[in-house]
Amino acid sequence: MTTPHAAIVLAAGGSTRLGRPKQLLRREGEALVARAVRLVGDTGPCRLVVMLGASRDAVAAELHAAPGAELHDVAAWRTGLSASLRAAAHVLRGHSGPVLITGVDQPALDAAHLRALLDGARAAPSGCAALMHGTRPGAPAVLSPALFAQAGGLDGDRGFGALLAALPDDALFRLHAPALARDVDTPDALRAAQAEGLLDRDA
Repeated sequence: MTTPHAAIVLAAGGSTRLGRPKQLLRREGEALVARAVRLVGDTGPCRLVVMLGASRDAVAAELHAAPGAELHDVAAWRTGLSASLRAAAHVLRGHSGPVLITGVDQPALDAAHLRALLDGARAAPSGCAALMHGTRPGAPAVLSPALFAQAGGLDGDRGFGALLAALPDDALFRLHAPALARDVDTPDALRAAQAEGLLDRDA
C-alpha cells in the first residue's frame, strides 16, 4: 500500500521586495494563502502544515475555515526559507511518506498541477517531482522521504532546489507549467498578474 503524502504550505515570508504581504493578495476574493491551503488540502494529505511568520495574525485569520490545517510559527522566519523548511521537518518528524511543498505566491496554481506532481513523483525513480523554473527545479515540489530528511542541512534563503537539480536527469519528474514560474515577488509582477486576471485589483 502506498504511504500517504504530507503537505507543507510555506507562508512565513516577509515579502520584502513586494512591500506588502503576498499571503494576503486575493484571487476571486480568496486570499492566496487560503487558496494554496485549499488546493493542497484537496490532494488528500495525511497532514497539512502551514508555516507562519510575517504578518502572522492576519495570515492565520484567513485560515480559520481551513479544515485539518495545522498552523505552526517559524521563530527564525527572517533568516530565510530554510528556517521554515527545517521547522516543518521537525513538525513532520516520523512521517515516512512523500512530502508536497508549495508556497503561496503562484496565483495560477491549480489542482491539476498538484495532481501531476504527485502522480509524477510516484512514477519517478527518485520519488521526487518539481516544477521547472526555466532550467531549475523548484516549488511546488514533491520530495521523497530520503530527500526531505536533508532539510536539516539547508541554510539561508535556499530550499531543496539544488538537491533536486543534483538528481540524475531520468530520476526526477519535471513539470513544465510556464504560468506557475511567474510568481508575485515585485510590484511589477503584481500589476502584471492583476492585468491578466490572476489576482484581484486593489480596491
